[in-house]
Amino acid sequence: MMQEQSSVFQTLKSFITQQMRMSHLYQPLMLKVLIEGNGFASLRDIASYFLAHDESQIEYYVEITKRMPGPVLTRHQLVRREGTGYRLVPDIQALTADERRELLRLCDEAVANYSGRRGRKLYDHRRIALGDISGTARYEVLRRAGFRCDLCGISAEERALEVDHIVPRRHGGTDDLSNLQALCYKCNANKGARDDSDLRAIRASLSERSAACILCSPVSLLIKLLRALTWA
Repeated sequence: MMQEQSSVFQTLKSFITQQMRMSHLYQPLMLKVLIEGNGFASLRDIASYFLAHDESQIEYYVEITKRMPGPVLTRHQLVRREGTGYRLVPDIQALTADERRELLRLCDEAVANYSGRRGRKLYDHRRIALGDISGTARYEVLRRAGFRCDLCGISAEERALEVDHIVPRRHGGTDDLSNLQALCYKCNANKGARDDSDLRAIRASLSERSAACILCSPVSLLIKLLRALTWA
């Protein structure tokens, strides 16, 4: 005999299957983590759940892996690149269970010690990119850019966008809207805080391309881009 469905089940099922209007993955993911948490989840738990399903952030840390720890550990002959990943050079098959646990403990200890020394400064590079400016200003910058990167033109749905200071803060740049532009995380990482290139005009020029114009060819656009970055 089928058990009668509870009113709570019916309420949540009705919302998920009939009422929920989605512009992103956030609503069902938040409901899922709350249900799994027996009705409660901290903001950090919810944010962590979002992060686990954010492909653009996974792409970001794939790039981090290839740029920093991968090459460093390779130079120390501890890892080597293998296909789409890395493999430890020392053969760890002979390690005892106690030796594995001790090595993992030492890794955790190194993380804890470094995090303790750096504190909130540990991820300042991400906090500046993602915020520390008002949500209203951030939205306005992204809206002004059409929710696309001001350099490469990729949309926010394909890759995470960040708010970049045209004149970097370390060089006296302000949070005024005129000093802010929208860049995807790849373009922002490449630009860094080394210069004050205003990249908004470059993307605007892409929309003026004409198929019949030889000066609008991809090669010509690349030359224009390199010149703009060099002469900025």
